[in-house]
Formats: sequence, C-alpha cells, structure tokens
Amino acid sequence: MSREVLIRPIISEKSYALMEEGTYVFVVDKGANKIQIRTAVEAAFGVRVESVNTLNRKGKRKRQARLATYGKRPDTKRAIVRLAGDDRIELFES
Repeated sequence: MSREVLIRPIISEKSYALMEEGTYVFVVDKGANKIQIRTAVEAAFGVRVESVNTLNRKGKRKRQARLATYGKRPDTKRAIVRLAGDDRIELFES
C-alpha cells in the first residue's frame, strides 16, 4: 500500500534544510488523504509521524518549441511529513 501512496521524495535545497528539523517532503497519489499518507510513511520507513500537511500543485503551462501550441505538465500533490521525536529516515541521510 505504501508504494501506491508514496510516489517519490522531493530532492531540493529546501527539502534538505527541512530534513535537519525532521521534516520530509514526498510526491503522493492525488487521491491519498493525510491518514493514508501517515500510515504509508510509518509502514515504509518504520518511524512515528507527528503531523502531515498536504498541498496540491497545478502543473505549469509550457509552450512547445516549434509549434504555436501549448502543453501542460501534470498536476501533483505533495505531502510535508514531520516525524516525532528523534526519528529519522536513513535513506535520505546517507
């Protein structure tokens, strides 16, 4: 189930700064709610989750190079997961 909910982690400068505070950012399934995200993270990494915040991001409108048409990147949903206590996800730390 956790593979269906958690799609991939977000790797950026801001997410690395949040990791020092015990907060991790993931791209998640659009239909997933906070409870499903919490249980997926706890099951996948063996940690305790303190809180989950979610946000929906609209995909950018992009112009195609030679044509006068426009395309669109897909919409995504992100989850900001704060871990309880001193729990860490070792996958990101190494």
